[in-house]
Amino acid sequence: MKLLPRLVIVLAVCLIAMALPAVPTQAQCGVPYIKLSPNSGVPGTEIAVDGQGFAAGKYVDIYYDGTRVATNKTNGNGYFTVFLTVPESCRGDHIVHAVVVRDRADARFTAKPGLTVSPTEGPMAANVTVKGHGFGQDEQSIELMYYLNDNYQTIQRHILASAQGGWEASFLIPPSTKGKHKLDAQGAVSMSYEVKDVTFEVTTQLAMDKTWGSMGNSIAVTGSSFAAYEKNIRILFNGEEVVAGIKADGQGNWEANFLVPEMPAGTYSVAAEGEWTGTEDINALSFEIEPAIVLPPDPGYLGMNLTVAGHGFGANQDVVIMYDGSQKAAATVSSEGSFNVKFTVPKSHHREHQVTAEDSARNRATAIFIMESIPPPVPTPTSPSNGGWVGIVGKVMPTFSWSAVSDDSGARYRLQIATGDNITATGEFADPIISVPDMVETSYTLNATDALPYGTYYWIVQAVDGAENESAWSEAQSFRAGLLPLWGFIAALAVILGFVIALVRLLVRKRRYYYE
Repeated sequence: MKLLPRLVIVLAVCLIAMALPAVPTQAQCGVPYIKLSPNSGVPGTEIAVDGQGFAAGKYVDIYYDGTRVATNKTNGNGYFTVFLTVPESCRGDHIVHAVVVRDRADARFTAKPGLTVSPTEGPMAANVTVKGHGFGQDEQSIELMYYLNDNYQTIQRHILASAQGGWEASFLIPPSTKGKHKLDAQGAVSMSYEVKDVTFEVTTQLAMDKTWGSMGNSIAVTGSSFAAYEKNIRILFNGEEVVAGIKADGQGNWEANFLVPEMPAGTYSVAAEGEWTGTEDINALSFEIEPAIVLPPDPGYLGMNLTVAGHGFGANQDVVIMYDGSQKAAATVSSEGSFNVKFTVPKSHHREHQVTAEDSARNRATAIFIMESIPPPVPTPTSPSNGGWVGIVGKVMPTFSWSAVSDDSGARYRLQIATGDNITATGEFADPIISVPDMVETSYTLNATDALPYGTYYWIVQAVDGAENESAWSEAQSFRAGLLPLWGFIAALAVILGFVIALVRLLVRKRRYYYE
């Protein structure tokens, strides 16, 4: 009775012993065998194919669903290891087999759905591409989801997988706080819990509306993907605080402006930090301070002292100031990159003029000076008076006089004389007989060569300032040169002489009659 239980126990042990070494025994006996590590995963996963029991020193070909995907060689004991990347394939089991001459062994790889994302990190609004792998063959109604505000939000719908279970979609990262955000997907066959998700890390980002400027310029800075409602954010220019007390919104975004500080020309860093965000979390931006000069905003005039203020030049450099290419002043730049100098505006036309400053390090800036364009007042003719006469007989050399005018740029005068009052559209005589330009006095006497014979004449006068602004011409004034023409004067003299002679004769006759 005791022998039977013992036999049962011995038989059971033998059966277990035979079952445990079954595979190794096959391998040791030369039966081809392969093992996959891992034997399941998302297409694109790298797996190891270990083989044994094959012919020694022979080439081995690895096939995935009948397509050769790798080649290697067995060692002297018939062993090999091949690494391969699982090709695109739909969910489910796929046959992997190894062939060495006539030896063949199979294994199964189970493809599971999963995602990949490129790039894996970046700022808000970054354009990312998500690829799906291992979904169902031609699977429909796939949705792509982004984890935001403690919940998944669908960002793409109606995605269709290929026959190999792959698909692709691109989107812009929505406003998000900094850190990692999951991406997941689900379709008509593949459930979200089955899909191996991925993460995209939103990085904190700074942006400026300008990357260059001069002292006093207002620069807009935006911060994105800081911590939600992060406080005490400040902007740093070259490590120094220029704005403080900024607060982010619920998405970690904010906007502020700073004024470019007074510093020499060069490249400086712009960074930011807050309660939970350090400068090391952000890629600092570069800002170029460029030289600039500032002139008074209003138009100027000839002879004024023009102030030139410079900023952003080379520290302690010599600087020269030019007006329309001609040097007018020089100065030395301060250690902060600024200078202030004055020069007298030279004679120049009413228009824009270029003022340039350049230091010895070739930092250069230009500004525009506007010479005033206001015409001077119209001078008033005073002599000869309108309708009056000058001289008695013969050619006359009258003196013309007019009122003085006042102008910041100084004034000079022009005189025209004509025999008629034919005026052009611009107010001057159509056919003047005498034109006298550029007089600084308010009177002018004709010389002998311009003496006027008997007749009626008209004259006008105009003022011109130092910036070549012209007044309107005065209204034409008329005058007569002489009382009689020469022939009339001679005739009058003849008449008078005849009268005198006749009178003398009459007196002589009377005297003779009296004495007789």
